[in-house]
Amino acid sequence: MSLDKQDVQKIAHLARLSLSDSDAEQYKDSLTSILDLVAQMQSINTDGVEPLAHPLEAKQRLRDDIVTEENRRDAFLANAPQTEAGLFLVPKVID
Repeated sequence: MSLDKQDVQKIAHLARLSLSDSDAEQYKDSLTSILDLVAQMQSINTDGVEPLAHPLEAKQRLRDDIVTEENRRDAFLANAPQTEAGLFLVPKVID
């Protein structure tokens, strides 16, 4: 797929970017090569290929889900100027 300078200017406008003519020419070449790569990747037959969560089949080590800190909710609420039913009360800031 080949882009022209007008296409790049339109993309820049949609992205709210300001591009000079020299920048647009440079981005035109870069975006065209990216789109060509995407087209090349889409042409590859991936039937029967299982999706991977990680390319190295690595597993994340997880810690045991146990409570390690005491509940200090009441101590934190004691410092608040206003509370109600275990919640902080704050002034309304949006009408």
